[in-house]
Amino acid sequence: MPREFPIGLTPPDWLVRNLRPQQAPVNWAAVARAAVAMAVPLAAGLAADRPAYGALASMGALSGVIGDTADAYRMRILNIAVPQLFGAVGVTLGTLAYGHGWYAVAAVTGVALVSGMISTIGAVASVSGLLLLLNCVVGAGLPMPSPWWLAPALMTGGGLLVLLLALLAWPLRAGIPERTAVAATYRAVADLLATAGTDRAEAYEEARRAVTQSLNESYDLILARRARHHGRSPDLTRLLAQLNAITPVIEAAPAAHLAARPLPPQIPEAVRALARDVAAGTAPEPAPELPVPATETARAVDHALRHTAEVVAAPDVDPRGIDDRLGSPATLGVRTARAARNVMLSASSWRYGVRLALCIGLAQALVSLVPVPRSYWVALTVTFVLKPDFGSVFSRALMRAVGTVAGLVVAAVVLAEVPLGWWDVPVLFLLAPLIPALTPRGYGHQTAAITPVILLLSDVLNRQGTALLLPRLNDSLLGCAIALTAGYLCWPESWHTRVGDRLADAVADTAVYVERAFGPGTDPAARARMRRRLYRDLSVIRTEFQRALTEPPPTGRRAAAWWPLVVAVERIVDATTAARVRVKHGAAPPSPAEIAQVTLQLRELAEGVRRARTLTAVRTDLTGPADSVLEPLRQEVAAARSITSPR
Repeated sequence: MPREFPIGLTPPDWLVRNLRPQQAPVNWAAVARAAVAMAVPLAAGLAADRPAYGALASMGALSGVIGDTADAYRMRILNIAVPQLFGAVGVTLGTLAYGHGWYAVAAVTGVALVSGMISTIGAVASVSGLLLLLNCVVGAGLPMPSPWWLAPALMTGGGLLVLLLALLAWPLRAGIPERTAVAATYRAVADLLATAGTDRAEAYEEARRAVTQSLNESYDLILARRARHHGRSPDLTRLLAQLNAITPVIEAAPAAHLAARPLPPQIPEAVRALARDVAAGTAPEPAPELPVPATETARAVDHALRHTAEVVAAPDVDPRGIDDRLGSPATLGVRTARAARNVMLSASSWRYGVRLALCIGLAQALVSLVPVPRSYWVALTVTFVLKPDFGSVFSRALMRAVGTVAGLVVAAVVLAEVPLGWWDVPVLFLLAPLIPALTPRGYGHQTAAITPVILLLSDVLNRQGTALLLPRLNDSLLGCAIALTAGYLCWPESWHTRVGDRLADAVADTAVYVERAFGPGTDPAARARMRRRLYRDLSVIRTEFQRALTEPPPTGRRAAAWWPLVVAVERIVDATTAARVRVKHGAAPPSPAEIAQVTLQLRELAEGVRRARTLTAVRTDLTGPADSVLEPLRQEVAAARSITSPR
């Protein structure tokens, strides 16, 4: 029975959202790797009578454990190995600047600027930027053994040990990760079709978001490998063709849903059968028995599904004839240069970088310049709290403080009762697995797991025992205070620039999508790429809004008021796709005047979102034939423009 709070003592919604643990399965393989990878280096250091060396290698293994999140083996190499190289650069710069006052402040601040800017490139770059700054802060705050290259070598070796353990099961893997991902996408599409046209609107929306996420993961995984194989792998080419083939089925789903008539159960079951064929990589089952279609929507689903079945059944795929809806990925050098150019020219990347650099500079100045016994833990706290692409600064500062207190309780018991030396190895063997086990539960849980591990390793390096506890708590609270003031309260427009501008861009892109969906001579592949990019952008925006809901008023209240507009834009994209599918399968195309009318309203909406801080209702005059394919789209646009929020 849920606990009831007395009237007036009910906790605010944003606090409940922050404290509620997230539900996630435990990755037992990652748990086992963490225990071995962090305990073995410390044991080796003690055996060689070099405990400091072992502690540094275990710290490097800690960063590898944090990045050990991918299921596919090739992605594990990227997620663990690439950030280790940046971490080595960071600890080298920090070591060279250690004890040099203003030089240390300038070095760490400059690294913070770079870290914040490159975090906008992607997931691997984000973790790389984190380790670059994190290791630089540690190197500038702790005395490292000589020569200068020893600390980065030990920490990198510890991280690579995690990678080695993660790759040991490669020969025994159950299946090709890319094939498993594509089969999962097919199953997600089957769930989408099962809810299309029903009165379970929330179930349909959840299934559509699951399809978007699964499709993103599958394309990211296949294209990451494809960039190296350049179409020479028959298996990879076939999987890409199968992934592209499911796209018309996904496009037909919104049309089926708007028709408000559930699809026959044979259709989602046929997609599940295709998913089994893709997962097995063998000869497919007999062709599915599908009902005879009677409407243009039913014909669209039937045509798309039969095409998908033909592609899955094809024994070989010619790379030259593949329906390449996303295009061939550029070479690594071209993509690197493109990413660097985008970062340098992006206002958001500069804003994130300057914001992080300002807070890190203040924290490092307290450590290096002010004659007060402060430690690297201040800048370390700011690094974790203010990492700009990790979500709400306020909620992370709150959970950092709560998690640190919980972690210090465990650390107090360990440092007070466990003698320094070999007993640290079994203790670390027991504490390290908590990091991958608790990290999916939330940031506070991760902090509570990491704090005693870092303090135990720090005690091996400087041998201060329980004297570390209270200063580390003070430093953590000071770091949270710096992040909240210089990184949060001084940037009151940060919520709107992070979410409002992105939403405005998505609405403007939707207007272009409407034009290209019905305009003459539009390349179907280009149209498919635009639709995929729109859904991906909306998925990111939805995540940002959910993070904003964890912040206190006015940010959380403003996000809640704007939330219906996010849903409305998603429905507009769905309605556009559904109209295009209907036209392709026999419906009369809309007139240019109808298209111009809708796109004008969307562009006005985009401009209003970009300028406004609150939503204001706008009356729309969208008229047209009631039997037009654009009628559902006009209704969705009118609904989006009629959304209001209290001033």
